[in-house]
Amino acid sequence: MNKKINNKKAVVIFGPPGSGKGTQANLVAGKLNIFHLDTGKFLEQLLNDPANKNNKEIQKEKKLFDTGMLLIPRFVLKFIVKKINEVAKLGSGIVFSGSPRTYFEAFGDKKNVGVVETLEKIYRKNNVKYMLLDASSDQSMQRNSNRLLCSSCGTQLLSVLKVKYEKCPFCGGKLRTRTLDKPEVIKIRLVEYAQRTEPIIKELEKRGYKINKIKADKLPYEVFNMLIKKI
Repeated sequence: MNKKINNKKAVVIFGPPGSGKGTQANLVAGKLNIFHLDTGKFLEQLLNDPANKNNKEIQKEKKLFDTGMLLIPRFVLKFIVKKINEVAKLGSGIVFSGSPRTYFEAFGDKKNVGVVETLEKIYRKNNVKYMLLDASSDQSMQRNSNRLLCSSCGTQLLSVLKVKYEKCPFCGGKLRTRTLDKPEVIKIRLVEYAQRTEPIIKELEKRGYKINKIKADKLPYEVFNMLIKKI
């Protein structure tokens, strides 16, 4: 094990769309001085990069992404494991807000090492924390469909704060909505979460991992305070 990461934390935040995974991961990363791997953002940038417009594999995945379907697990896993190792070499802990999303990503198979085993080998089991942000389907629909992002700096404006902006309050950039946040796409994402991500949580519990469950219906700072206490 890399001595630089001795006692560093690896935090995995589960939760349905709109539960606040990205917001909480950013807060955790700042508090613990660890790296935030926003898988969704990373993959979105990869798939929409003009340099990849002629890459058949990436364009195939982009079609799934734009309709709300999860990407092929093997495609995602190879990038995630590579990134985990890169972060570990730098001596940093890591927090996830969008991975693992499928059973295969989490546990792999005989030929592919999954995220769970990778984190355990690098950070040790007692330093890997699994958190679950509990939000209802109605909460997911409301939060996602009203979410805005800045086209310039990427700042996310949360609908839970109930403040309306015409421009980004941070840089003044133009605000936009994501393809993923259209109501018809959110419904698909919720089904995908129930069918493909929730089984991971059940399997982790079977394997003796503690899943720290936190209600996500409060303001972000309140959720964060509860989350940090669990970590």
